[in-house]
Amino acid sequence: MTLVNRLFQPMPLALALAALFAAALAMAQLERADERGVAPIDGSGSYEVNNIHVDMAARTADQARSAGWREAQRRGWKMLWARVNGKPVENAPGLPDSTLDSISGGIVVEREQIGPNRYIANLGVLFDRARAGELLGVKGAVRRSAPMLVIPIQWSGGTPISFEVRTEWQKAWARFRSGNSPIDYVRVSGTGADPVLLNAAQTRRPGRGWWRMLLDQYGAADIVVPEVTLFRQWPGGPVIAKFVARHGPDAAVLDQFTLTAENGDALPAMLDRGIERIDAAYVRALQDGAMRPDKTLVIETPVEEVPIDDVLSQIASAATSTIMIQIDTPDVAAISANEGALRAMAGVTAVQRNSLALGGTSVYRISFSGPPSAFRDALTSRGWQTEEIAGGMRIRRSGGVRPAL
Repeated sequence: MTLVNRLFQPMPLALALAALFAAALAMAQLERADERGVAPIDGSGSYEVNNIHVDMAARTADQARSAGWREAQRRGWKMLWARVNGKPVENAPGLPDSTLDSISGGIVVEREQIGPNRYIANLGVLFDRARAGELLGVKGAVRRSAPMLVIPIQWSGGTPISFEVRTEWQKAWARFRSGNSPIDYVRVSGTGADPVLLNAAQTRRPGRGWWRMLLDQYGAADIVVPEVTLFRQWPGGPVIAKFVARHGPDAAVLDQFTLTAENGDALPAMLDRGIERIDAAYVRALQDGAMRPDKTLVIETPVEEVPIDDVLSQIASAATSTIMIQIDTPDVAAISANEGALRAMAGVTAVQRNSLALGGTSVYRISFSGPPSAFRDALTSRGWQTEEIAGGMRIRRSGGVRPAL
């Protein structure tokens, strides 16, 4: 067999099938950009009141629906007031419809039936947190956790999925309104580089260097990893879900429980209930002090202790200016008078003779606490004339009068 035949001989069938399977698996792990990523529905932090049942009748369907929404706002306000203040609903004060319209952020339709002159529905009401806070009597800052990066993991068929494809678990976290929770969740949309950076393998990575980069990238300080494992009894049958609430880079388990849905259509509602229980577990951990950020996720810069005397000397040296001046010294009396007048000026810390010329011009080195411009202004205010020269300034008394001691 020649060398050419050896190089171009057909690949064994088993190796070819293995290569095709690996390529297909790699492509299947990451869907197209338009088929992955779910942006959070509400990140405004509004108060939410759910499951308000209304049954209204009117002349037309539109009037019945408007009356039902009005009634939902009234009941929702009283339920919210009772929940925040911990008192019975009967004690909640009533508000006019105009005020409720100003603090209401929207109506969430959970289920509705519309007839010719009747409206039956289960509704939810969103209230603006800033506007409704004063009416609710909420004063001061509410204790909230550090920003928590959320990486939802769904196990299905023995495969963990985070943001590679759109999952029901990711959609449920996008529906979750985190404004009602003291946990500050940082939810990502799952687009761009999110599937590569925030995958299931990352949640089990012990190294802190990569975690620090991710937290800085997404503006978070800690990590929560809510997991759900789905078990389908048979196609179209019950769905059993095992939920696990994990926290931190070491994936510490805070709580775990199991819920069951009758069929696939009831799966979203079951996942919503699971998120509520996971959020309650995180809230309990926060209140018990178990949600403290890992110290290894914070980069601490050592602080060098410097003696206070050195600090003061550095400040003084930084604020002191050295100025060279030339001044006429016709006799010994003029020398003494000029040096005495310079030392008496405010801000002058030292006057040193650099060169002395009796009957001529002497050069002095002045140490002044401030910029040279301030020294020039001080000389002018005391009757000196100043002239800028190379390397300093030349000064003389106005009218040639000797300064007094």
